[in-house]
Amino acid sequence: MPPTLVTVAVGVLLGVVLLGAAFDRRSLVVVAVAAALPDLDALFVLIGVSVTNAAFHSVIIPIVAAVALYCDTRIRERSWLVDRYGAYGVRVVWVAIAAYAVAGIGLDAFSTETVALLYPVSDRYYAILGRLVVSTQDGLVQTYVTLGSGGLEVESPGTVGTYVVESPLASRDGTRRVRLVESGWQAALVATAAAAVPAKRLIERADRSRGRTD
Repeated sequence: MPPTLVTVAVGVLLGVVLLGAAFDRRSLVVVAVAAALPDLDALFVLIGVSVTNAAFHSVIIPIVAAVALYCDTRIRERSWLVDRYGAYGVRVVWVAIAAYAVAGIGLDAFSTETVALLYPVSDRYYAILGRLVVSTQDGLVQTYVTLGSGGLEVESPGTVGTYVVESPLASRDGTRRVRLVESGWQAALVATAAAAVPAKRLIERADRSRGRTD
């Protein structure tokens, strides 16, 4: 699984891009926490339950959250969220759900550690691994999803009961590691997220100043 710091960085970037008028320190913290939340399922190992990248990495969670939010804000005659937090709250929750799904679950789904995307309906881990290449000889080549005898297939190393997802609390070789960044692109991503927040504030301040002088 990608380090949680990298997951948070992607969540922060999503917040910078999507929060719009709701962008402030509080909303950005909410979105960053939402991105990190799925990794908390690694803590279950402390009570002897191995559901890392499963319990909180299920796509069922953000889907249920999105449906609940849609029903509250679009179907109910009076929205609890709108009454309490207004349009600000609605935007923050939508972006938080996106951060949970894209940064919290998506990054792990495209890594070698895999996720149990349908847990608890299915406890099988899946990894969406491959490449997308445009070749002058072979044309468009993708190996993320293959067509097998049973339909679309993706790689699976096993189930919750047979496969161990490494975390600071569990490992396959007995060595525990707290991973912050593991490669150059991850370090660049974290640095970009750290720079994006003050850059957005400076841009907004400049836009407001320009608006007052126009």
